[in-house]
Amino acid sequence: MNPNKVIDLDYRRLVRAGKKLALEPGAPSVRLALLSDAATQQFVPVLKALFAEHGVAAECYEGAFDALELEVLDAGSGLHAFQPDVVVLLCATQALRARYYARGCEGELERLTRLWDALVARGVGRIIQANFALPFDRPFGQYDLKGAPSLYASVQKLNAALATAAAQRASVLICDLESVASYVGRRHWFDERLWDLSKTFCNLEHLPRAAQAIADLVLASLGRVVKCVVLDLDNTLWGGVVGDAGATGVEIGAHGDGEAFHRFQHFLLALKNRGILLAVCSKNELANALAPFEQHPDMVLRREDITVFVANWENKADNLRTIRDTLEIGFDSLVFLDDNPFERNLVRTYLPEVIVPELPDDPADWVRALTELDLFETTSFSSEDLARAALYKQEADRREARAAFTDVSEYLRSLDMRIGIEPFRRERLARISQLFLRSNQFNLTTQRHSEAQCAALMDDPDVIALTASLEDRFGDHGLISIVVARPDGHVLKVSDWLMSCRVLGRGVEQYLMNRLFALARERGLAAVEGEYRPTSKNGLVKEFWSGFGFASEDGRHYRLETSRYQKRDTFIREIAGPALEVSP
Repeated sequence: MNPNKVIDLDYRRLVRAGKKLALEPGAPSVRLALLSDAATQQFVPVLKALFAEHGVAAECYEGAFDALELEVLDAGSGLHAFQPDVVVLLCATQALRARYYARGCEGELERLTRLWDALVARGVGRIIQANFALPFDRPFGQYDLKGAPSLYASVQKLNAALATAAAQRASVLICDLESVASYVGRRHWFDERLWDLSKTFCNLEHLPRAAQAIADLVLASLGRVVKCVVLDLDNTLWGGVVGDAGATGVEIGAHGDGEAFHRFQHFLLALKNRGILLAVCSKNELANALAPFEQHPDMVLRREDITVFVANWENKADNLRTIRDTLEIGFDSLVFLDDNPFERNLVRTYLPEVIVPELPDDPADWVRALTELDLFETTSFSSEDLARAALYKQEADRREARAAFTDVSEYLRSLDMRIGIEPFRRERLARISQLFLRSNQFNLTTQRHSEAQCAALMDDPDVIALTASLEDRFGDHGLISIVVARPDGHVLKVSDWLMSCRVLGRGVEQYLMNRLFALARERGLAAVEGEYRPTSKNGLVKEFWSGFGFASEDGRHYRLETSRYQKRDTFIREIAGPALEVSP
């Protein structure tokens, strides 16, 4: 959720906005199907309006009321004719209550997981299952918590079982509507009269919160994720001004005046440990800014937790540009946190893509306020996330070494780069999907593939689905590129090519292109064809195909005969990996 664009979740405003949607041509789009045992007529316009305010055109299919099995299991249903990118299963607690009193809830988990598996079998790449808001009626009172035979206890068990089952299925995400209902309070969430009249699953006032929870997951699956939190220091990361109070005089501690900052730093460290980078952007002398990280005994964050550290007296918009260029990520992947309203407004004015939340006056409320904004939604987590800060530290070491060379070729040779190219492997599918979802700048077609869709590519004998990993004398970059191609007649057609911007200019794309044409020649194919689909972020690769000698008549589809390709020289050598199948 971007608080610079969406701050008002008023139901009536969003309904009005949903009636006059207007998006710029070329805006990203998503095909979303909503299946529910509640009425969704009031819900879908709100959902579409929220997507529009995020700059995404949502084409929505509303399944028939309470007809989940008919829609999913019938190959000729409107759902399958719609060919959705995402299917949302929104099941109401009120409808579950009616089934519970008729026959109990024992079959609900099997029923829903059977629908998930049927959708995956039909090629749906992303399924979002909403869990159930806990009911307010508790016939056993607090004894419900001891497993009494009640609806309340049954819903608790079902939600836990759904989470466990979803964790075992790469294509399924849980939309935690119970947490939304719990936050607003069940006495406000449910409207029993409205359910009786129109089968609306919650109070109209809170429909936008439910829609936002779904939109957040879908946007994250489209690559809309925060990659870095940029922090001010004085009166943001600690209380007081370090230049006045000294390194050990600033307020931070587990108790007393600095407790709010101590709690805030623990929250930031948790973000860092799940793969979000931390950067510092402070108006300070560098030595003063660094001192608390090194000397204050109660600091939770240490210097090694900060990927980019900028402390000077320049304006913060320019310093954010430096941080962005260093990390090579988009401005819309940055969150800027500063206690000073002047600095927040300056960044909003000059860098409108950067996410700049309004922080409450009291730092004790900061963790709550940031959590409410749902800024840090994700759809995956991998070992590479845990190592992300270390990867960027290695990159800083490479930049420092580069400064010692005057000849680029000598520098590249000195890196001792080794590449590993191999077919998709099942144990790497989570990371492969993550790269598909998050790569924007070096991404020729920007197609988003879920983990299940990546598995389908891996299992298709007609598809060449390759990953590339790179290491050098400074460390391991990990998985940095994906190429997917398919022989079509006498042509090798490349459908996907994406790469981490961290390794640009090192010869990786040249090495991979050499490999593609080698595969084409070994299979007796006459040409290689590729595609470029422009987006607001991938202008970097606009000339990619033409740079290798490919020709195009429409600026989108490119072709080069195998016999005309000139092999490129690189300073990369290949390390041993699983053998590639190159025979026809």
